[in-house]
Amino acid sequence: MANDLFKEDAASDAYDSSSIVVLEGLEPVRKRPGMYIGGTDERALHHLVAEVIDNSMDEAVAGHATRIEMEVHGNGSITIRDNGRGIPIDPHPKFPGKSTLEVILCTLHAGGKFEGKAYQTSGGLHGVGISVVNALSDDLVVEVARNRQLYRQTFSRGIPQGPLEEAGQAPNRRGTSVTFHPDAEIFGKSAKFRPARLYKMARSKAYLFSGVEIRWKCAAELISDETPAEATFKFPGGLADYLKETLEGTMTYAEQPFAGKVNFSERFGPDTVGSVEWAIHWTPMRDGTLSSYCNTVPTPEGGTHEAGFWAAILKGVRAYGELANNKKAAAISREDLVSGGVAMISVFIREPEFVGQTKDRLATTEAHKLVEAAVRDRFDTWLAADPKSAGAILDFLILRSEERLRRRAEKETARKSATKKLRLPGKLVDCSTNTRDGTEIFLVEGDSAGGSAKMARDRKTQALLPLRGKILNVMGAASSKLTTNQEISDLCQALGVQLGTKFRLDDLRYEKVIIMTDADVDGAHIAALLMTFFYTQMRPMVDAGHLYMAAPPLYRLKQGAKSVYARDDAEKDRLLAAGLGGRGQIDISRFKGLGEMDAKDLKETTMDPSKRTLIRIRLDDESPGETASLVEQLMGKKPELRFQYIQENAKFVEDVDV
Repeated sequence: MANDLFKEDAASDAYDSSSIVVLEGLEPVRKRPGMYIGGTDERALHHLVAEVIDNSMDEAVAGHATRIEMEVHGNGSITIRDNGRGIPIDPHPKFPGKSTLEVILCTLHAGGKFEGKAYQTSGGLHGVGISVVNALSDDLVVEVARNRQLYRQTFSRGIPQGPLEEAGQAPNRRGTSVTFHPDAEIFGKSAKFRPARLYKMARSKAYLFSGVEIRWKCAAELISDETPAEATFKFPGGLADYLKETLEGTMTYAEQPFAGKVNFSERFGPDTVGSVEWAIHWTPMRDGTLSSYCNTVPTPEGGTHEAGFWAAILKGVRAYGELANNKKAAAISREDLVSGGVAMISVFIREPEFVGQTKDRLATTEAHKLVEAAVRDRFDTWLAADPKSAGAILDFLILRSEERLRRRAEKETARKSATKKLRLPGKLVDCSTNTRDGTEIFLVEGDSAGGSAKMARDRKTQALLPLRGKILNVMGAASSKLTTNQEISDLCQALGVQLGTKFRLDDLRYEKVIIMTDADVDGAHIAALLMTFFYTQMRPMVDAGHLYMAAPPLYRLKQGAKSVYARDDAEKDRLLAAGLGGRGQIDISRFKGLGEMDAKDLKETTMDPSKRTLIRIRLDDESPGETASLVEQLMGKKPELRFQYIQENAKFVEDVDV
């Protein structure tokens, strides 16, 4: 019997060629949609629309389209049309039996934006956008009008439902029309587009490129707010027009915004392709915001173009203060500029580098230099031409600077006294810095993980608080339970804050609060309990962007002397497919928990700010009600709601870690 068991185990552990799964065509997209659109949630669902409309915007920016239409149908599908050149329909040289349209729709990394011949600047760069939409739609129809002829092809889940067909004459039509319906197998039966979000997207595209008209239409039965069923957007003045409309009726320190547009070829020579457009007003009436874009793609996490813009503004303000013989201007920081500035910046550059397929952050180093140089010259001229506005803005920014420095001094004093007077929990391993700026506290799972983290941390700026097991689920818990729970008490004392309505953001002792748990079911549960706690009891901390999750690796891959780390199975598979570049057999180690990682691994992968990846916990500003409802459904007292959610979403789970 022992021998039989041994044979069975050996067979189950066999690792040979049959163990290697090769995903072909668009299969990788359906298997791991998160790698391509960042998940399967509402944000990812709407990202599909962005991928399609970005292709039409690229046609407009290239000078081939003047009109784009977005129509939301009652059955949940969307049509996006343009009057551009139309996707090529002739046979592709590399695939003689297929049309170029079919190759583009069914092949990853197939597109016209790699060599820069068809498009000098574009939002779609990886050649995966429209093919990903195709893979994740249960029904997709493409119509192309070229040479006075209409062509049509239909797809389902990335598979052609027939060849490209001629669909009749089209003497007065040109361009591409894409109609798609997201697949419920991927996004869930309850997933629906939100008209308000799509309306905002369509409108933003219009002011990002003044040469395009965008027409919006939505089935009336889908609208439950003030979103219009039909609208036409065209902003001849670009960002300046939009900023004027946004701030209408709001007091500003200048009559006209500092706005402009510069082609980089004017500043750096004809070989430098691209441009930058910007508009900014300073106002005491509202908090500062900056909306940034690259090649019409929103970059909500900023990047090098934002850094270049603020560098130009900061240097210009300080230089003007020096000319005005106002020494206080030297203390103005970027934080002061942002606090009262309502700004927009849009760049067009060739082959931009983004962080991830969803393009949330621009990483192109050259963009910083291009934007700073282009904006700085114009800003100096603008300030000199309007001394009254320039003086008012300078006084406002100096006042902001003085307030910031005063608050910092108060916080330093408060933190020093808090460290001396507060009864900090004994298990807290605090950092040595007296100010909050640059500090972070890691909430770690258990003493074993805390031991490794203690050795891996930067003693000056990084603190640790080990948690024993799972904290109390605060949803529906009585207030008396919260105040008497030891883990919650220790957490509040470590952070220097109180709960609920008594919470004060200025009392927070650390700039970043980082949840660091194991990459397993228990770790995920602890993280969910902590996020629920912060969401319900310390919401301002989440709103202000102070809450993060660490992203420790699940695997270490070692080949010879070379080691690399993978966060999940998808990244592991990608690294194995690409090769590590070392010699010999690849050894794969799976970390069962943070406690198994030595201090060197933990520091290099998870705690070193120069190498790690942090996930900032954000709330969807556009749908706070949905967030609250989901938290109640998953973490509340009613088990039937959790059961309902599991029934609706269990089919989408690809891997279960038990």
